[in-house]
Amino acid sequence: MSARRKLWIAAVAASAAALASTGSALAQKKYDTGASDTEIKIGNIMPYSGPASAYGVIGKTEAAYFNKINAEGGINGRKINFISYDDSYSPPKTVEQARKLVESDEVLLIFNPLGTASNTAIQKYMNAKKVPQLFVATGATKWDEPKQFPWTMGWQPSYQAEARIYAKYLLKEKPDAKIGVFYQNDDFGKDYLKGLKDGLGAKSSMITAEEGYETSEPSIDNHIVKLKAAGVDVFISITTPKFAAQAIKKLAEMNWAPLHIVSNVSSSVGSVIKPAGFENSQGILSAAYGKDASDPQWDNDPGMKKFFEFLAKYYPDGNKLDGSVVYGYGAAQTMVKVLEMCGDDLTRENVMKQAASLKDFAPDTLLPGITINTSATDFAPIKQLKMQRFKGETWQLFGDVISSELSN
Repeated sequence: MSARRKLWIAAVAASAAALASTGSALAQKKYDTGASDTEIKIGNIMPYSGPASAYGVIGKTEAAYFNKINAEGGINGRKINFISYDDSYSPPKTVEQARKLVESDEVLLIFNPLGTASNTAIQKYMNAKKVPQLFVATGATKWDEPKQFPWTMGWQPSYQAEARIYAKYLLKEKPDAKIGVFYQNDDFGKDYLKGLKDGLGAKSSMITAEEGYETSEPSIDNHIVKLKAAGVDVFISITTPKFAAQAIKKLAEMNWAPLHIVSNVSSSVGSVIKPAGFENSQGILSAAYGKDASDPQWDNDPGMKKFFEFLAKYYPDGNKLDGSVVYGYGAAQTMVKVLEMCGDDLTRENVMKQAASLKDFAPDTLLPGITINTSATDFAPIKQLKMQRFKGETWQLFGDVISSELSN
């Protein structure tokens, strides 16, 4: 065989090897609609307008966080294309926006859409389409049903679990309480109410008055007046920020000072407590799983230093006192972690697989001792909280981290 022939055979063999190698590299990359070598398309739905518009900063924070990730080179070389729409906290509008994101924008997944009724309205659609409805921004217990809804997963502690912690606290500290519950008359409010009653168990008769309000009501004053008239000495506010602030103000106007518990979703210093007045909010109780950026104790915390640097560089308009900003950062950080875990397999199935494989993940903004854990049978990422009391201009944590897992 001539030398030229040998060289030709060697060249052909090298080309074949190179092709095989390229083929195997290409074979390792798997994409579904919304993902490519250069881009990961993520959808989101937020109430930028309407009665829950205070939560709109969550979407703005997430957009800023993804901008930060893109500026640092993206995720495994891919840039995030974050498409966020307003649904005005209206479930029919949520359905419309979800269809647009899935069918027109062709996103890989919908991340952190906000609201219990809103997410309920799209849950069956998302699961029928097999598109992840991931880390939804609502604590309804129903997001942890992997058998029935394998494409839907929560993020924050469930409302029922949080309410059980309040029940546990009251049974220990105020066993003779007469409880009045002021709740949003929808799935969000009813979920909390169920958790409270389950937690009180045989002593659920401690709840002596219940007042439900509609988000369309111009004023909630009459509900507060009725609860005071009922003679309750514990006022539990299961409300979204606008109504939580109104309730705090009304109690002060009436010079009524029952033991006041406010749900975590409305414990933000920036969007609830400050507008309601620091002087009106002293002694209010709640439960927390995230660090309070208004609290000086976190000023030198490594995680919060990263959060403050992020705000300064990527979201200077973001209010560090607003708990929703802290929330958006932690949720976005969790989403990025899952996408990093996906590697080059950016299929919707693998996104859910990795989301269900988080082990002791601690976003910068979670309280020490609280971590995110999931599995194929556990779609409730955060299951721990700590009680807190408002004093001065900050929340003060007390007691131990409490597991909010529901016992069978």
